[in-house]
Amino acid sequence: MPRRLSAISPDWWDYTTLDAELIEAVARLTPRELARLSRPGFRVVLYDSLQDFYLAEALEYVEAWRRSTPDNPVGICGPIGPTEQLPLVARIVNSLGLDARGGHFWGMDEWFDVATGREMPVTHPLSFERCDRQQCFDRIEKRLRPTDANLHFPKADTSAYRATWGSGVTCAVMQGGQGDVKHWAFNDPLPRRGKHRDAPPAAAEYRKLATRVVDLHPLTVAQNARTSGGGNISLVPTKAITVGPVETWMAERVSIWHAGNHDNPFGQRLTAYMISKGIVDTAVPMSLLADHPDVQFNYYRGGIGSCSVEMH
Repeated sequence: MPRRLSAISPDWWDYTTLDAELIEAVARLTPRELARLSRPGFRVVLYDSLQDFYLAEALEYVEAWRRSTPDNPVGICGPIGPTEQLPLVARIVNSLGLDARGGHFWGMDEWFDVATGREMPVTHPLSFERCDRQQCFDRIEKRLRPTDANLHFPKADTSAYRATWGSGVTCAVMQGGQGDVKHWAFNDPLPRRGKHRDAPPAAAEYRKLATRVVDLHPLTVAQNARTSGGGNISLVPTKAITVGPVETWMAERVSIWHAGNHDNPFGQRLTAYMISKGIVDTAVPMSLLADHPDVQFNYYRGGIGSCSVEMH
């Protein structure tokens, strides 16, 4: 049988094209059942407070940089969304006097400016690089912070960024949030056109995607307007540059952080369930992590919410 059309945009693939039985099973998951989805290679961790949640996220930076040596450099790939961990990273590094100059950092993604054909300039208020620098790196004492040569931000010409992933630097962990469309970074579902008109791409095909410029699913544009632009959708670009599955599989561990601010109660359950059960479908890009050897989902218990129907 042909798959249903998206309830969000019929020109795209997304989670609303999944089988109804899967949707219903996910919606019934309680927080207790969610925590029990851990299996070898996939761990679910719950935190009782936001303070503990963001501290644990910040410590992943510190732990990666503490491993780094001149002979074996180590780094972390980090998101914008969430961002609350970034000032904590700087505070911890400064307090410990941790020499992180040899540590590396990869930004996950950046907006693409269609008008110029380039990445969003750092001067733009929505620039991800601007946020990383202002919230984290500019707050670390200069004698301790990673050198500028060790900070890797994706550009419209992705060649230099991609080369850093094969340069002998270990990515200890790739962090991420989860968007409404179930992406990490901007690995959105693909449009429903051409050879993908009747079925989304196979997992093996999607896994071949590296850092690239992408078209954003309408739900992603709307979400970023909500979380970063005060609801002004016209302010949000419709294209972005994103780290790809190719680079993701170079990371030793993938660590996803669910504070309850970005994806909704259903979405937070859906991807954990699919990864736990080994259900891979590129209409839900995050489900591809079912095949990664080390994935951890981190939840703020108070942000998990309920899928029950409530009228507001």
